Amino acid sequence: MLSVLKHRDYRHLFFAQVIALFGTGLMTVGLALLAFELAGDNAGVVLGTALAIKMVIYVFVSPLAIGFAAHLPRRALLVALDLVRAATALALPFVDAIWQIYLLIAVLQSASATFTPTFQATIPDILPDEDEYTNALSLSRMAYDLENLLSPMIAAVLVGLLGFHWLFGGTVAGFLFSALLVVSVTLPVARMSQSEPPLQRTLKGLQIYLKTPRLKGLLALNLAVAASGSMVIVNGVVLVKAWLGLTDTDLALSMAAYGGGSMVMALLLPRVLSTVPDRTVMLAGAAALPVLLFGFALLLTVLPAALVWPSLLIVWALMGAGMSAVLVPSGRLLKNSAHAEDRPLIFAAQFALSHGCWLIAYPLAGWLGSVAAPGWTMTVLAVLAVTGVLAARHLWPEGDRSVLAHEHPDLPPDHPHLAGGHGKRHAHAFVIDSLHSSWPDRQP
Repeated sequence: MLSVLKHRDYRHLFFAQVIALFGTGLMTVGLALLAFELAGDNAGVVLGTALAIKMVIYVFVSPLAIGFAAHLPRRALLVALDLVRAATALALPFVDAIWQIYLLIAVLQSASATFTPTFQATIPDILPDEDEYTNALSLSRMAYDLENLLSPMIAAVLVGLLGFHWLFGGTVAGFLFSALLVVSVTLPVARMSQSEPPLQRTLKGLQIYLKTPRLKGLLALNLAVAASGSMVIVNGVVLVKAWLGLTDTDLALSMAAYGGGSMVMALLLPRVLSTVPDRTVMLAGAAALPVLLFGFALLLTVLPAALVWPSLLIVWALMGAGMSAVLVPSGRLLKNSAHAEDRPLIFAAQFALSHGCWLIAYPLAGWLGSVAAPGWTMTVLAVLAVTGVLAARHLWPEGDRSVLAHEHPDLPPDHPHLAGGHGKRHAHAFVIDSLHSSWPDRQP
């Protein structure tokens, strides 16, 4: 996996992504503490609203960005977006009203919603080799998991030494270093069919995604992940600080437990996935999430107060592991569900639609946390997660295979679908795509 870092341009972009991720992780902890400082016990509502704003922007901006990014110089665009994010994060420590949080989050996340799909669309052009691109996807997933584990720990140290406002300084530094690394690379010119307008490309990606059974199942699994994750991210601060009366450092440690469980599962999954089908692993991981929520809600009614805190750390770690069991194999599903020229569109569709699930879960978790006891909040979110698991099991056929043999007798030899030495009859990812309905794909 690490061999892909021998490519200088990819290596610099990868570390730009990692550094920006760590800065964003520090901001997540800082934002929770800032919301608590301004709103007290209603911090969950404030944080839920801020995150809902983020999700609205991600859902509506990100799929459009992948269509329009090809018309702008990639390097200049990525650097400009990093600078916008740095300037916005710099202003966060100085806010003194809740509406200011909402405004700054809207600006910052608009830049992030454009940065991420642009970055993802760039990687296949830098790494045209299929195996190297797959390794890059796996490495990016590991970077997310490592950030989930380490940034809360770093945040805990900074909060203890300097106070939480300095977390935003780390965020600013992360975005600035990311911009410097992007400046140091040479990026290929984006390739886009002149016959496909940006909006048409956006709709094409969404259409392919929503007509592929395994990806419809993935979307339902994303709902289960969002339902459980929103309890941790939105109401974790209320549980730890208001309900248990613990410290800022304890909040950071609880988030580190969630990231640690995710990281451990990510390290174990390559060996597991070599023998167990993706569908089995992902459904099992998703099914564990509502069980953990139901179980912890029950424990809150019977456990003595002294045992609630260690139980929370254990449950958070296990939920992180379940989340990772769903998200790590998802890159393989996306890769095997699109032809090479359409893969950036598929990843953009996944980015938008998965965040749509968080758009449902975030405000629901924030509202429930403000009007109901934690146990009832967990129960409702668990029901939402169960709905996602059952839908995924129905939408994703049990006998689904990632690679099927089929023919394209009517395609010319130089068609991109037959590139790489494939003949008319070959085996590769099977995509149910109405846009290719004129191709007589068929199983043997």
